Order: sequence, then C-alpha cells, then structure tokens
Amino acid sequence: MSNAADEDRLNFPATERNRDSILHVLTPWLANVKQALEVASGSGQHLAHLAPRFPHVNWIPSDLDPAHRRSVAAWTANMENVAAPLELDAMAVSWAEIGPVDLVFCANMIHIAPWEACLGLLARSAEILAPRGALILYGPFMEDGRHNAKSNAQFDESLRSRDPSWGIRDLNEVTAIAAGHNLAFETKIAMPANNFTVIFQRPLSTG
Repeated sequence: MSNAADEDRLNFPATERNRDSILHVLTPWLANVKQALEVASGSGQHLAHLAPRFPHVNWIPSDLDPAHRRSVAAWTANMENVAAPLELDAMAVSWAEIGPVDLVFCANMIHIAPWEACLGLLARSAEILAPRGALILYGPFMEDGRHNAKSNAQFDESLRSRDPSWGIRDLNEVTAIAAGHNLAFETKIAMPANNFTVIFQRPLSTG
C-alpha cells in the first residue's frame, strides 16, 4: 500500500540512466567534502543515490518547483545527512541563506532555463564556495559554437522552439564567465548520451 510520500516521488528515466555515471565521476571530488549544495535537484533521484554512499557529506537540495521539492523530500526521507529542500532561485541576487559549502552540483539545468540562470549559478556559487571548493555541472554543451552530436543539435532546436531563452550553452562562454568569478576550469569528462561533466574550482587563495 502506497503512502503520501511515495505518491510525491517523481521518476525521471534519464536520471535513473545517468546516476551511476555521475556517481563514478563525483566520487573522488566528494572524498573531503562536508557541505554540498545541489541546485535544481529535480526529482531527487540523484541525491537519493548519492547521499547514502557519502554519509560524511551534509547535502542541501534545492529546486524552484514545489512539486520537485516534494519529490526530493520523498526520495530522501529518513536520510539524516540530507536537509529539507530549499526554494532556491539561480537568478537571485544572493544566496545568503546558504553558508559556505565545499561543492555545488547542478545537473541538466542551464539549458532548460534562461541564460541568466547560468550567469546566476556561476556568480552565486563563487560567493558561497569555500577555497578549493568545486562547482560541478552535468549536461549537454556546445564548444566553439558547434554541437558534438546531431542529436544534440536537434535537442537544441527543440528547446529553443519551446522557449527562446532556453538552449544548449557553449562551454567556452561558460568557462570565460566562470573565470571572471574566479572559478578556474579544472576538467571536462565525456559522459553517456553526448553529455559532459564539467568541473570548476575556486582557488585556495583569492589574493
């Protein structure tokens, strides 16, 4: 017999498919992390997969969509190292309610949101990341204005037809803006389905 929490759980097939690949890439970066923020947590399936495997990490989920926040809470119920999901806007001028964190993770958000959401994510992450903290993005990217697969070009067209402010972002542009916020490009890792994990890091010293 299902309960209310079960009924709140959303199930995104793509999240189920990519969660192990993301787990593999994040594992070395989470070794010394104490506080981690997930921006645009979606269904909560990523966090439900990660949190039990990294009990030393205090996870802060967030999402603007109340249905998503309910789903996150349902997926992570009884996980002591997961906070209640926050209503967090990537385009906000401040994330003052969040203290310093060691890692910010955001999957599949910046192409399904206005460009200003990507700009805000970069700026706000730079403000709250501790020295040597990492911003980790997952999703599709262009490079030098070119897609890395025909399917991504078609996906980009579909996104822009749904909302002109959406679209696959160019990694070169994202990297340049991140550098302006003192977030250095560390690496990019090819992932299944023509996606990438991209990692930026705040330096030990800003001086």
